Amino acid sequence: MRSAQDGDRVAYAQLLSELVPMLRRLVNLKWPNTQEDEDIVQEILVSLHTVRHTYDRERPFTPWMLTIAKRRMADAARRRYARSANEITVQEPPETFSPVQTKTEQDASDDQEALRKALNALPAGQRQAVELLKIEGLSLEEAAYATGKSVGSLKVSVHRALRSMRQSLGREN
Repeated sequence: MRSAQDGDRVAYAQLLSELVPMLRRLVNLKWPNTQEDEDIVQEILVSLHTVRHTYDRERPFTPWMLTIAKRRMADAARRRYARSANEITVQEPPETFSPVQTKTEQDASDDQEALRKALNALPAGQRQAVELLKIEGLSLEEAAYATGKSVGSLKVSVHRALRSMRQSLGREN
């Protein structure tokens, strides 16, 4: 490390390559056979690289390096604990599809026909408001400009139209 601090890149590369197996063993003692081993080793190496300027040449290298390694392992333990506090283990994964069948094409076309009939049964002003706002997707301002009605009037028309359509379709929601 002393040579690395003096700018010797070869010595620094050799130091890191010698540290990696030792760090892997150290991490593996704390977390045997986990997928996080290599990530923790890499975090330790990055920390050593980042704070290498803080190494005091008058003191032994190993205790300094082990302190950094233990702190990174403690950080990893805290992350693991925080993650596990929010995870739930289940015996069976939840179903992604309901066993109830979805609508068939016939059901969908029947719904479309019922909607068409309910829309045609509306008064002309309400039907126009629904067509412009809900079917064509115009904004209230655009629909107001197109019809010459106020924004408030359009809101009332759409509200009444949707309530009427729900009633005619047998849906009170």
